[in-house]
Amino acid sequence: MRKHLFVLLLAAAHPAAALPTPPLSASLAKVKLTFALGADGRPTYAVAYGNRVVVNTSRLGVALQGGSGFDGPLVLAGSDVKDVDETWQPAWGEVKNIRNHYQQLTVHLRQPAAPGRRLDVVFRVFADGVGFRYEFPRQLALGNFVVSDELTEFALPADHQAFWIPGDYDSNEYLYTHSRLSAVDSAPQVKASTEIAVRDAPDAQAVATPLMLKADNGLYVNIHEAAQVNYPAMQLHVDGASHRLTARLVPDAVGNKAFLHAPSRTPWRTIIVSDKAPDILASKLILNLNEPSKIADPSWIKPMKFVGVWWEMQVGKSDWKYAESADTLDARGQLIPTGRHGANTANVKRYIDFAAQHGIAGVLVEGWNVGWEDWFGNWKENVFDFVTPYPDFNVQQISDYAKSKGVKMLMHNETSGAATNYEQHLDTAYQFMNKYGYPAVKTGYVGRIIPRGEHHDGQWMSNHYVRVAEMAAKHHVAVDMHESVRPTGLSRTYPNWMASEAGRGNEYNAFSVGSPPEHETIMPFTRFMGGPMDYTPGIFKLKNYEPTGKRQVHTTLAKQLALYVTLYSPLQMAADLPENYNEHLDAFQFIEDVPVDWDDTRILAAEPGDYLTTVRKAKGKNEWYLGSITDENARAQPVKLDFLPPGQRFEATVYADGKDADWQKNPASYQITKQVVTSKSALTLQLAPGGGAAVSFRPLPAK
Repeated sequence: MRKHLFVLLLAAAHPAAALPTPPLSASLAKVKLTFALGADGRPTYAVAYGNRVVVNTSRLGVALQGGSGFDGPLVLAGSDVKDVDETWQPAWGEVKNIRNHYQQLTVHLRQPAAPGRRLDVVFRVFADGVGFRYEFPRQLALGNFVVSDELTEFALPADHQAFWIPGDYDSNEYLYTHSRLSAVDSAPQVKASTEIAVRDAPDAQAVATPLMLKADNGLYVNIHEAAQVNYPAMQLHVDGASHRLTARLVPDAVGNKAFLHAPSRTPWRTIIVSDKAPDILASKLILNLNEPSKIADPSWIKPMKFVGVWWEMQVGKSDWKYAESADTLDARGQLIPTGRHGANTANVKRYIDFAAQHGIAGVLVEGWNVGWEDWFGNWKENVFDFVTPYPDFNVQQISDYAKSKGVKMLMHNETSGAATNYEQHLDTAYQFMNKYGYPAVKTGYVGRIIPRGEHHDGQWMSNHYVRVAEMAAKHHVAVDMHESVRPTGLSRTYPNWMASEAGRGNEYNAFSVGSPPEHETIMPFTRFMGGPMDYTPGIFKLKNYEPTGKRQVHTTLAKQLALYVTLYSPLQMAADLPENYNEHLDAFQFIEDVPVDWDDTRILAAEPGDYLTTVRKAKGKNEWYLGSITDENARAQPVKLDFLPPGQRFEATVYADGKDADWQKNPASYQITKQVVTSKSALTLQLAPGGGAAVSFRPLPAK
């Protein structure tokens, strides 16, 4: 470790009269970070990629309630530099090994005047970007304190192209807009997005992270955060004239941003940069900035595919609720069933049979527990108890039946936004899962949050999600959180927190205008940067699946297969109905075969909003799976197979769009072909408008 110590030349009577200090820097490969104190004593940083500016001189700082914060002036008390190069293995994921290589610069700052509070800014420079955070050391002058604002800026050198959604305190489920930064104005979109349950986006010039940017000089830049713990989510206010982005923290119920006690720290602010779009998707910077696993033995955490009754409820074939309303009672005071309840024993057994027949590990059942008649829109706390089934759902019988078929049941806990109620029942709910053999739970937070006034993405809820993950881990239960804050790599620290929704998934094709074909080519560069998403791919009936007959899924069937490779999740749903899969069992074979845990991942071609081709190697097997998708434009995608081991023959099964396929006119057209290939071979995948292709590569015996 190298240390740089600076003597502070301060006159006691004039504590602000500090001499200028030289800039400090850290670098790795093409990425260089520079820290400096301005003439006004305010800390700044800048980032370069080779000879190109990524971030111009930008302000740093944290304002505290009551003043005497770290918004300047500050003086430099010293700095430390160290180099780290290590490799670690995730419990599951896209690769077997992850290299964590960075140079760290820690800058020690102090207020020049009483009370002389201290702040450290820690920078880590990787070959593909920079992470930095604020750390508040233990000190007598700083016990409990309230963050009123964070002053972090990202001063961009130009009016970049941006892929953005509104900075909403409660939802990440908007469609992405592709525009110049200077054109950011979310007000019309927020007003029109009535299909989103809860919206609160007061700043029309604020965007959510991850924010994907493309510069005219060829640089790709992604801005997000890592390890968001005990702190609100960061959004970015866009000054269109200056191209300056300023941190905006989601407030709590009384308007503050964070309640902290020293020692403490903020999440990492992350900047990933490259002149190649595939490098952005391959980055492990965000995972590397998270703490190692808190679960000593994660062997009980099992990635899996699953089916479930969810889609039939989304499209109106059945319903979550058992009765028409909570007040629809018979003479005995019992709920009168509508006959449309999807989570009934006979129907669930049908899904169990399908899963067993096709080697699908799990079945998820929503709407099994009482309370759905009164769950939405009432801002009510005590809706669900998470252990009481409806009369037509026999928990023991279903658990026994699933076990006899070698299938695991997945739990569903909808909270209706009442996080306080869920926390009161957490231990009981997870004991219930243990009793009946549920290895994983899908949680939901549809509705306004209780404690009332809190937001989905504020500090209180960020802590709640961690508490849920910790309680689930104690009971050896994996978690898939819906309507949660967007992920920031915490799956490294809590590997049982396997997936989240926190974005616009396939479900929007069931009850809204849906998502355009470019959507799945943007999501990997935005929502997926922080971690896996339960996107619910695999819809085979792409038209005429809901009562109006007006909606359709905006992809081809082959693209739905490709999403199992391009959109990663270790908990991956085959979302459609068994009867729709039974009509295309030859295509469903890819869903049966494709793994959910990988030893290697390579991004072969990518451009945000246009196309993506990804290939992955199955965990512990010499099998490779490829997914290629496009936007609304047809495209011929060349693929070199040099990722295959040399000297070996593979059977390539190609699930491709049919010659007449088109997401609007003929989405169900596909063709399946097979050929023998080696590492010297090449394919050209013909992708239809809104289409895709999926390929499995399985080794053949040597001749």
